Amino acid sequence: MTWHFTTDPDTFRTAARALLAAEPARNTAVLTMVDGAELLGWWTGPDGTVTGVLAASPPPVLTFGAMPVEAAEALALPDGTEPATLRGETAAVEAYAAATGLDWEPVMDIRLFRLDALTPQHPAPAGRARTATTADLPLLGEWAADFAAVHRYEPRDDYTDFLTERIAEDRLHVWEAPDGRPVAMAAVSRVIEGQARVHLVYTAPAERGRGYAAGVTTAVTRAALGAGAAQVLLFTDLSNPTSNALYPRLGYRPEGDHLGVRFIPRP
Repeated sequence: MTWHFTTDPDTFRTAARALLAAEPARNTAVLTMVDGAELLGWWTGPDGTVTGVLAASPPPVLTFGAMPVEAAEALALPDGTEPATLRGETAAVEAYAAATGLDWEPVMDIRLFRLDALTPQHPAPAGRARTATTADLPLLGEWAADFAAVHRYEPRDDYTDFLTERIAEDRLHVWEAPDGRPVAMAAVSRVIEGQARVHLVYTAPAERGRGYAAGVTTAVTRAALGAGAAQVLLFTDLSNPTSNALYPRLGYRPEGDHLGVRFIPRP
């Protein structure tokens, strides 16, 4: 049983292909990081089967995919560095943290949901969904910054490129109120290994409680299905009862809990 590491996405995909194809939901975060990762790793069991994967990006930020506890406990990054943050299934994250002896603090406690059958809100919220355009960028940039702050993600100096990429590929939608004002947004990832992930679901604070998040989430879910996704996923903040109640009403079912932690450097 051992860890293997590479910086080459194709080498990683070849080595971990069976696990990534069999467990796309559990590996959703790693799958969306492969091409931009600084380091990729896979764990082989006694029979040589790959049963765990990870991706790392600066400074380093470590992300676990499917991961047996024994793999998490045995993990040591090849250059001897220790991660600044880690995200993954709760049991694996806690096992790794305990094995290293590092002090840590939680930064996100989240739940993975997978679409069963889409059940749009009825009656639908007032207004309509549309794909975002570059004219929306100033407003959506403000919303993205607030979204990151609320969910304690690492902030960006500028969200223009992040949003423009999604706009160019019709993966970012807004919900317009009846008077034409954008009041909510949601995005969806590219389809990778048959799965796509809804993210960046946000409603302007003054517009909450009107069903706009349900409307725009339904729109991007339909877009993901139309793009060929066999599985549509999303994460929710476990501390937010509103979102955890909303997504089951739309047909999403819980798949498992994930934990994000920030490690405290050794003195």
